[in-house]
Amino acid sequence: MTSTRTDFVTRSAQRVAADSARVITRLFVPGQEGFELQESRAGVVLARILALADDDVQSSLDDVMTRFDSRHRDLAGTFRRHARELADRLDPDGEISDARMLLLGAAFTNEYAIEGAALCNPSIVAHHDQTGIPTGSLRFVLSVRGIGEGHRSSIGFRTGIVDATGRATIDDPSPFVTTGRIGPTLLDKAIFRGELDRHAHVGEATDYVLNALGDRFTRSDLDGRLNDLSANLNTRGHAQDAIALIRSIAGRSYSIEFSDQVPLSERVLWPAMAAEQAGIEDARFVRFVEADSSVTYYATYTAYDGSHISQQLLETKDFQSFTSSPLVGRAAANKGLALFPRRIRGKYVAMSRSDRETNTVAFADHLSVWPNASPCQQPTEVWEALQLGNCGPPIETDAGWLVLTHGVGPMRTYSIGAILLDLDDPTRVIGRLRRPLLTPTPDEQNGYVPNVVYSCGALAHADTLVLPYGIADGAIGIATVPLPELLDALGPSRSPAQAG
Repeated sequence: MTSTRTDFVTRSAQRVAADSARVITRLFVPGQEGFELQESRAGVVLARILALADDDVQSSLDDVMTRFDSRHRDLAGTFRRHARELADRLDPDGEISDARMLLLGAAFTNEYAIEGAALCNPSIVAHHDQTGIPTGSLRFVLSVRGIGEGHRSSIGFRTGIVDATGRATIDDPSPFVTTGRIGPTLLDKAIFRGELDRHAHVGEATDYVLNALGDRFTRSDLDGRLNDLSANLNTRGHAQDAIALIRSIAGRSYSIEFSDQVPLSERVLWPAMAAEQAGIEDARFVRFVEADSSVTYYATYTAYDGSHISQQLLETKDFQSFTSSPLVGRAAANKGLALFPRRIRGKYVAMSRSDRETNTVAFADHLSVWPNASPCQQPTEVWEALQLGNCGPPIETDAGWLVLTHGVGPMRTYSIGAILLDLDDPTRVIGRLRRPLLTPTPDEQNGYVPNVVYSCGALAHADTLVLPYGIADGAIGIATVPLPELLDALGPSRSPAQAG
């Protein structure tokens, strides 16, 4: 495979393009497509399917299965599940053939192309399973943001290998795409406190609810306390406001579970709550190592409801079972929180852009509560004059914390730069590139969002920085950089004004 080199950056010829054939199935309710406020037409559609002759049912079902069965895992199971959604509209004493139930489910199912519009914002981490690979190689997980109809975003995955020379190859994905099963998860009192502290007028009512609960509790436990509060509204001011706020926070925590029979590249994290109904964006994955060497994968991402954004935290050990919960606090108020891969002096640390245009560093005692941030980097070069941000979690090196940055300049061009932070005091910049590490080349300018190269995370292996990056939101490429050369350009012995 050929590659191109600019300065000390090498762009691989391998690209992952948006694939409109990667489709999931969704429950479809006619009349409630999301752009019209009308009554459901489920009743009349049901009546039409029930009125069909048996021969017409079978021939129609055969046609559907012929055209769609090869595009999905267990399509018949999906049709049966969607047909059960209509149980309250069916005569409980009536008999319906399996073929008619399958056709009924098909009538209430549609496909959604998760990458139909764009593919972008990759993030990369070492895979949790490193068995069966060549000596000196590293298996990785690549997260991607797929964008489909209506600009709704989801998180998908690819896998691949970085070999002993630093060359990265992305595997072909599964031909199917599968969403996980959504369920409840334990709720964290610190998250509620961190968010509700901004609403002083509901303090008494929230204390009544939360003081009776442990540090972690179930939704059922919470509902019990809220019901008790509802029964005592007359003596507690702003109790209704408190109930609404607490329920909205609780609604932002859930779990996702995939079958172990579904390959990782087939799994997709699809919007699952009201706060992210318009999309889940820009996941920044990090392999987080605790002092006892235990490993957890976290990802910060942006939830978008169509009007407002909020930050969420994904947690997983194996990319099969996930939980999602809110990130709260002033430092988590905007897009782009990126976790450091370990604690520093006992604190959790993150890159933040809470002011929307500069890079800051936040410290926290709780992984989900980020009260404030300290200044770190401000725009100084023309290619970052509009705003700065991070391109994923910092990477630890002997020389310091390597942070890839994104800068926005003239013609809203996004470029990728780099800074080096002190290992013990990450608010201190000890090296900085004056020129971009990566900027759109002529063949990377055109796409869904032109003039953008952007990443949500890189990794280091075999003395090589492996940098996946989105190309105009239409494809994902891989760039590699010799790590010693990059660190030399950022060297702590040089002042930021000299670096680059």
